[in-house]
Amino acid sequence: MVNFAYFAAILLLTMFFMNPVCLVITLAGAAAYAAALFGMRSLLKRTAVLLPLMLVTAAISVAFNHRGVTVLAWLPNGNPLTLESAVYGAAAAVLLAAVISWFACCNVVLTSDKFVYLFGRIIPSMSLLLSMTLRCVPRFRTQAAVVANAQRCIGRGPDQGNLLQRMGNGLKIFSILVTWALENAVNTADSMKSRGYGLPGRTAFSIYRFDRRSAAVLALVLAEGVYVAAGGIAGALKWSFYPALAGAPLNGYSLSVYAVFFLLCVLPVGIDLWEDRKWTHLKSEV
Repeated sequence: MVNFAYFAAILLLTMFFMNPVCLVITLAGAAAYAAALFGMRSLLKRTAVLLPLMLVTAAISVAFNHRGVTVLAWLPNGNPLTLESAVYGAAAAVLLAAVISWFACCNVVLTSDKFVYLFGRIIPSMSLLLSMTLRCVPRFRTQAAVVANAQRCIGRGPDQGNLLQRMGNGLKIFSILVTWALENAVNTADSMKSRGYGLPGRTAFSIYRFDRRSAAVLALVLAEGVYVAAGGIAGALKWSFYPALAGAPLNGYSLSVYAVFFLLCVLPVGIDLWEDRKWTHLKSEV
């Protein structure tokens, strides 16, 4: 429940407030948490994938959006290149990168068994579908590597032969993966049905326990999320891109909203650092 509440709050606040300061804060928080979960090397690889996507998003905004009053230059087709469209494109790119990064962290922390535990009794069919969907991509990638290695041993790998042969080999591997995914989905559904999943009165084993620490963190997440949402509704995070760049003035209240949002974004990293320090201290006393 704590994991779900945190990621729901952070994703909703990230997507609803197109404020440049908030976008930078949430992207920094997502990058820090991704570094803590995956390591710096994996973070650099993910950044290398996200940067071209961000550039394409910003370029599309500049190419097709010509609103704004501050003209920077004129494109060859006669349309203006405005500062407002460029800033909006950069903000949209940062928003996309932040949401993708937070979802990547959510996929690691909020595992399929947690989804089934949370929603198995309320919406059993939907929770099973979400669980299967969340674990589909990592399992699909793992199985793709297995099938590609097996095909490579018989000379039909995706990197063997000429261009047409490589394309054919790739299509064959994709066909094998789709068949495997469909068969695995049917087997999973039959297995859960045979176990009585979704039937009324069915009990379920759980290793999760809602203790005082869970209550404290959940209360903190809700308090910070409500404070930031209230600040956004009150106009402390107001920002407009068109016709000219304009935002709410900086004052004590708006700065406090930014500070609380920053604390919300770095909360999991802070908890991890505190637990690592506590664990190191306990080991030093042994």
